[in-house]
Amino acid sequence: MKRFFLFILIWLTAGFAVASEPVFFVQLTDTHFGSEESFERGRSAVEAINALPMDISFVVVTGDIMQNCITDSNQVNRVFQTLGKLNAPLHFVPGNHDLLKDAPEQTMAAFTNRFGPLISSVQCGGVDFVFVCTEPLSGGVQISGYDPLKELDALLGDRPAVVFNHVPSADDFYSNQVHNGWRRSATGRQWTEILNRHSVLAVIAGHFHRDEQDWIGAVPLFVATPLSEKAGRQGTFRIYEIEDGRIRYRTQYLD
Repeated sequence: MKRFFLFILIWLTAGFAVASEPVFFVQLTDTHFGSEESFERGRSAVEAINALPMDISFVVVTGDIMQNCITDSNQVNRVFQTLGKLNAPLHFVPGNHDLLKDAPEQTMAAFTNRFGPLISSVQCGGVDFVFVCTEPLSGGVQISGYDPLKELDALLGDRPAVVFNHVPSADDFYSNQVHNGWRRSATGRQWTEILNRHSVLAVIAGHFHRDEQDWIGAVPLFVATPLSEKAGRQGTFRIYEIEDGRIRYRTQYLD
């Protein structure tokens, strides 16, 4: 009997050791594919990511995948020719330059047909990673039959989670002035309530084209710098690591 309990103790200890192994993933954001420069940066990022010494569980592109050309099948094909060379699974959320207000049905169909559903999740190392289109919440395209708050609430369970979207709900600061974010709206308050009701470790976004950190209630918000050359930015991507329920990141710059 003592040997039995010793075996159980060893098995449980081994199980917790496996569960505490770090999970690594990479974020690309605001790639704005469409120009030769954007595709060149994409190729450089793929080479750098594939050369990383970590075991990367997945790569996520947090919106503005395309530069207003998501219905151009030739440009979309080039995106997959470029990013398809990654050695890790690839996930997407759409941004305001993907789902366009002047062509909502066409651009939504183009996204869902080629890049995936408006909301989805994967599980790695005991953590749920949720990829959610929040354009209807941030003032972007309104999508009939799609309620991101209801679907997000249904996907988030008891496990720790990381949520990815494009436009941060936080206030934006540019031109020496604070511009109110969508967190003050009714949907923004619901977004905050849902995230804080579940075990969300962090929300990870793009859109601002700057490196920023904020809070959504008690949930940290990480906003990444872009891969795109827009506004004269140097191309970047981020490596995230989750270990023992804590998340950290490193920003990598392209040469």
